[in-house]
Amino acid sequence: MEDKVSNDPVVAIVGVTGAVGAEFIATMDKRGFRVGKLKALASARSAGKTVSFHGQDVIIEELTERAFEGVDIALFSAGGSISKKFAPIAVKAGAVVVDNSSAFRMDPNVPLVIPEINANRIRDHKGIIANPNCAAITALVPLWPIHQSNRIKRVIISTYQAASGAGAAAMEELVESTRANLNGQVYTPKVMPHPYAFNLFNHNTAIDPDTGYNDEETKVINETRKIFEDDKIAIGVTCVRVPVLRAHCEAITFECEKPISEDQVRAIMARARGVKVVDDRARNYFPMPIDASGQDDVLVGRIRKDFSDPSGHSISMFVAADQLLKGAALNAVQIAELLPQRVMA
Repeated sequence: MEDKVSNDPVVAIVGVTGAVGAEFIATMDKRGFRVGKLKALASARSAGKTVSFHGQDVIIEELTERAFEGVDIALFSAGGSISKKFAPIAVKAGAVVVDNSSAFRMDPNVPLVIPEINANRIRDHKGIIANPNCAAITALVPLWPIHQSNRIKRVIISTYQAASGAGAAAMEELVESTRANLNGQVYTPKVMPHPYAFNLFNHNTAIDPDTGYNDEETKVINETRKIFEDDKIAIGVTCVRVPVLRAHCEAITFECEKPISEDQVRAIMARARGVKVVDDRARNYFPMPIDASGQDDVLVGRIRKDFSDPSGHSISMFVAADQLLKGAALNAVQIAELLPQRVMA
């Protein structure tokens, strides 16, 4: 693209060749995000290749310490180690960083933002804004309006997380291993710790030997409390990787302080931002990853009483959301869209 010729921001994408990086571009294109100039940044091996944005070819540049000169907004999705090294450099150069890694999420000086919940926290940034964990976003977008209406005391979440959460290489491994399995061939996993085709397993993050929780589960617990600004909320999480290409699903049961009915939850969900109700008992049609893929909204269904709680304070439901969109790129772009109004004006 040409050099910046307007008052629109110069935007850098770090990790532009990855699965989320590609979605950053597609999402900005789809939403008509105004950019004065786009800087596509990746490793040296990708430098010189091109990506398309607004119908123009953008040459990929190597990510270096000088890459952020003149950049207003930097969208990062290249892993925690890259973010820890280069995000402070981008901030020092004058950019506002929206980081998709876990590097800064629990830093008390870094806002952790889901725009439907706490967009007001954007103004508190000191150069870096963190994008929450994808499993946390999927659960919290529908839980927040319920929490506002009738405080949630306790929530139990079981996730069914797609290959997209582990990146493009994991998605390709699922395709290749499935093809090999169907052809009766042996496939040795290269990305995942276990065979992926026709299998599911504990989320492929490290297990805390003391608690037995994996890192993904710990993220959901800690990030929920930070975003809801409620350290007392009780959270139990089990995160599982399933052989689905794209879009995470979650079974959620929550307990409120006051009694709550199915009809109340449906009414709240019907008017909630970023939520689409898919709850057709007659057709046995509820949220599925195949429907959530490519969608901006979190799909919510299977809304029903939790029979294990006779007090009437608990509801169970099932949700699905595109991990690459609302779970990552879309949420980050939504944050970036608010920056000119709240930060740069």
